[in-house]
Amino acid sequence: MISPLLPTYARMPVAMERGEGMYLFDTNGKRYLDFYSGIGVMCLGHSHPDLIHALTEQGKKLWHTSNIYQIPEGERLAKRYAEATFADTVFWTNSGAEAIECAIKMVRKYHHDRGEAGRYRIVTFQSAFHGRTLAGIAAAGQEKMIKGFEPVPEGFDVVPWGDHDAVEAAIGPETGGIMIEPVQGEGGIRPVPEQCLKGLRDLADKHGLLLIFDEIQCGAGRTGKLWAHEWAGIQPDILTAAKGIGGGFPLGGCFATEDAASGMTVGTHGSTYGGNPLAMAVGNAVLDHLLDPAFLKHAEEMGTLLHARLAALQQKYGLIQEVRGKGLMAGLRMPDVPTRPAVTELIEAGFCPAAAGDHVVRMLPPLILTEAHIDEAMEHWDRALERWSNGAMPEA
Repeated sequence: MISPLLPTYARMPVAMERGEGMYLFDTNGKRYLDFYSGIGVMCLGHSHPDLIHALTEQGKKLWHTSNIYQIPEGERLAKRYAEATFADTVFWTNSGAEAIECAIKMVRKYHHDRGEAGRYRIVTFQSAFHGRTLAGIAAAGQEKMIKGFEPVPEGFDVVPWGDHDAVEAAIGPETGGIMIEPVQGEGGIRPVPEQCLKGLRDLADKHGLLLIFDEIQCGAGRTGKLWAHEWAGIQPDILTAAKGIGGGFPLGGCFATEDAASGMTVGTHGSTYGGNPLAMAVGNAVLDHLLDPAFLKHAEEMGTLLHARLAALQQKYGLIQEVRGKGLMAGLRMPDVPTRPAVTELIEAGFCPAAAGDHVVRMLPPLILTEAHIDEAMEHWDRALERWSNGAMPEA
């Protein structure tokens, strides 16, 4: 008999009942140190009082209204982001997948309105993740996501990650844009070198393309700056965001320059729930923290410390082939350790990371963590790696 929930997840036999700061508590009262944050979502940790206050106060007034009316908190949130970033305008969505869809449409409409309707193709990269819509899985080009859903939408040229020559070779008369994650998440916590991001900006300018940065997972302060691309000192034309910008409430956005967004006029795009008053209230409360230089500085410092401690583990245990990531987006590549069973074993012990591609165990802790939380995480890692090094490997 089929589950009442569509069985698309291999769920663990644990149910979380509540969260507090850096910790989750299951229905049996067991405590877990959360180094996954609901896939990098809980940037302020669980049950942050500022977010509770914002949600409660807005909930007393208005939950939802149509976008045919003005939504002042949404306009305020967009204005604040515009003042703090490269973007001139934002379309609010409920998720990262919707933000990706908006970005793809924006590229096509941009060239269409310039009399170049044939320029619709977008160059993307192997091992990427751009959501689970048909366009998103087509853009990523991963067989494991595409299989069974063919034919997927046409218009994406997937090239090897880190191969600049392959990018340039893929650009043709039908190419309209380039889309990349400045730090790959699902693909194995792989930061794109700063010089490569600069090279993509140069390529886009050379060929009249729109450059899209997918910062759904790596943005919102996770690398120690508001957006990960800021480390390279360049700007995209379009940026997709979600996860951390809502701090746990469903919120995404497609950010763009005035030029890139010029084709998105009345009637070209829409959303029933995107930009709803509840999401906008929470988004503004999250942004209060993200715009605080001390908050981002703390995230940067904790990221540096986390990577140093992980590097020490690598020196101690030969099972760790590579420490990857940037800031509070970290991964341990361990080809000889079964990744998903390892994650399961760690969670059962009270520590919550997650699996990623390329034999990587991924960590995306809330940005509020302290040195004590890193100490606690390292204790979990030390115990597990000691067992695995002595032959007691996690069972698949």
